[in-house]
Amino acid sequence: QVQLVESGGGLVQAGGSLRLSCAASGRIFSINAMDWYRQAPGKQRELVAGITSGGRTNYADSVEGRFTISRDNAKNTVYLQMVSLKREDTAVYYCHAEIKSSPAPRGYDYWGRGTQVTVSS
Repeated sequence: QVQLVESGGGLVQAGGSLRLSCAASGRIFSINAMDWYRQAPGKQRELVAGITSGGRTNYADSVEGRFTISRDNAKNTVYLQMVSLKREDTAVYYCHAEIKSSPAPRGYDYWGRGTQVTVSS
């Protein structure tokens, strides 16, 4: 089976930085898109940033210019570097990836359990 495990969350003051990591393990043939989502209390889960297997990235408007997504394909790992953090960035951050466990054309969606990011004023 495939697992995604996030790390790097924590408590940080406004204006500070954090780096999240998400490592995929298990039966992996290839990984397509990898993304970071977040969910704040009382709000819907939202896409924060995504990166394709070729390195093309996209960002939510609210984090553009402050967050950077990257991936290390050799390590099956995706990162989210967050700088200039704001209180409104407080949320549980989830890793998502579309992963193929065989050469079959279709991949499946996998989610991590999430890591808490809390930004204090």
